[in-house]
Amino acid sequence: MSFITSHPGPALALHAVLLSHPRLDAAAADLATRLAGIAHADRVAIGLVEGMQVRVIALSHGVTVDAGQELPTLLAAAMDEAIDQAASIAWPQPEGQPRIVAAQRELAGRHGGSVFTVPLAVEQRMVGAITFERHGETRSDALSLADCEALAQSLAPVLLLRRDGERSLRSHALATLKSTVRGIRQTGPSRAAAATVLAGALAVFFFVPLSYDVTAPVRLEGAVQRALTAPDDGYLQQVNVRPGDAVKAGQVLAELGQQDLQLERSKTESELAQHESGYGAALAQADRSMLVAYQARAEQARSRLDLIARQIARARVSAPFDGVVLSGDLTQSLGTPVQRGSPLMVVAPLDRYRLIVEVDERDIADVANGAAGRITLTALPEQAFRFRTERVAPVAVTREGRHFFEVEGKLDAGSGVLRPGLEGVARIAAPARPLASALGQRLRTWLRMSLWSLGWW
Repeated sequence: MSFITSHPGPALALHAVLLSHPRLDAAAADLATRLAGIAHADRVAIGLVEGMQVRVIALSHGVTVDAGQELPTLLAAAMDEAIDQAASIAWPQPEGQPRIVAAQRELAGRHGGSVFTVPLAVEQRMVGAITFERHGETRSDALSLADCEALAQSLAPVLLLRRDGERSLRSHALATLKSTVRGIRQTGPSRAAAATVLAGALAVFFFVPLSYDVTAPVRLEGAVQRALTAPDDGYLQQVNVRPGDAVKAGQVLAELGQQDLQLERSKTESELAQHESGYGAALAQADRSMLVAYQARAEQARSRLDLIARQIARARVSAPFDGVVLSGDLTQSLGTPVQRGSPLMVVAPLDRYRLIVEVDERDIADVANGAAGRITLTALPEQAFRFRTERVAPVAVTREGRHFFEVEGKLDAGSGVLRPGLEGVARIAAPARPLASALGQRLRTWLRMSLWSLGWW
């Protein structure tokens, strides 16, 4: 008859001890002290498997576990020795049970006496060990090795349950994955291979950093956009181009009405002729006062003629450089009065461009100056153009219900098929991160903001 069968009261009390404390370390320390009293041991240590080794979590009689001391190291070695052999190990070694007992012997040599280590197993899986130490001679009323084994095996599931209950969500996921892989391996080689592939894929998905791109709308603009305005008040007389037309430097794009200026010039030319005639007559008569007066009036008329000539020249709006007309369709506005300074059209060069990428505010933290990227334009879906970011606007823009930051970029190489105003999609290289993190970024951001707005974060 085992100790548990013959003494159910103490065994149930030990289970109650494990479940009565809020944390595992306190419950394990209390359990170790109770076990030392029942087994008449001078010291009892409890350890659990973490990763590839055992960690001592509690010592009896209120002794604190310090990983830097020699004792926890010796105890962990003794527990590893029992777990590796999947059997209880005692020192002095009983007859007829040949085992490796080097760690038990070294631990017993500190105080003399005996050491007994029992592995903790749950469903044939080693989860930890309990080490009993007795200094000097063993008392006659002490528990036998079989009784210690029975107690340890009854306590193993409860210890595992408490340990798993305090694990993080990530630790639970890893433990579940390991358990699943281990179960599949036991079913056959093909399933074991499938499990290995699945585990590798999940590891890559969650932990291996991969290249990640921020995707956002992009539009193409001229590096320089020159606005052409009305030089003077007047009427629109002629328009020679429309938006999208290519223009050359000096080409006349539009003209204002010049009739009033032409009349004013004819009138001023007549006045100049009169003043010059008067000047000649005064010179012939040697009338110095009239000579000076006619000379001043003639200079004034010449100045007005120069001004009128410049106004006539400005009435012709010309292209400042080779480029393309972006906006300003005035063909339906002939005869319309315009005021000085009012915009007529916008011209941009054809060989220099800049990109404006509208990066969502949730992704702007992943975009840095100098980052490489690629764009594909709606009008040219078969081509991809490379660029680099040059400036991230510090102020967000709100447009059509979207909140985004404008990131300026420069093409690595131009192309004759590009035109300002084209739109498409840009992909900007971001710092490498696991695929799960990249795919779940939007979801995490939305969840955190939702919880924050509800006051739960």
